[in-house]
Amino acid sequence: MRHSRELPYDAAPEEVFAMLADPAFREKVGAAQEVVSIDVTVTPAGSGFTLVSDQVQNTAGLPAIAKKIAGDTTRAVVREEWADACSGTIEITAPGKPTRAVGTIRLTPTGAGTTYVQELEVTVKVPLVAGKLEKLMADNIDAGLTVEHAVGVAWLKGER
Repeated sequence: MRHSRELPYDAAPEEVFAMLADPAFREKVGAAQEVVSIDVTVTPAGSGFTLVSDQVQNTAGLPAIAKKIAGDTTRAVVREEWADACSGTIEITAPGKPTRAVGTIRLTPTGAGTTYVQELEVTVKVPLVAGKLEKLMADNIDAGLTVEHAVGVAWLKGER
């Protein structure tokens, strides 16, 4: 299933890039998303960086079919590889689970601001219910991005 999302920021691409490369920002996003735990590693790589965010997420509120696969909590590993301040790749996996999302991320200048664009291919390999679970996974990614955006807007205004 294809999933894409655009998030506008009232800041230059360099500022948004610096925010995304800051482990403190990523940890604040995890707290706002109410993850059970989060371990963030950011490693500079050329003019970009590699981020690994290893999270344990609560599955309360998920439908029974999803909880049967995920359990009471699930581990999600987000890996972003930014080639530079403009674009990169993203992969979201749940180790030991038949789910995966891979795609691209980019920052595009828009007027005085920046648009963050994420395009993913969401895959769940469970016979008969894969489409339903892919939609659920995409919705959860979207909800997480909504929280990340709210934290990001506040962060860029100096609320850290």
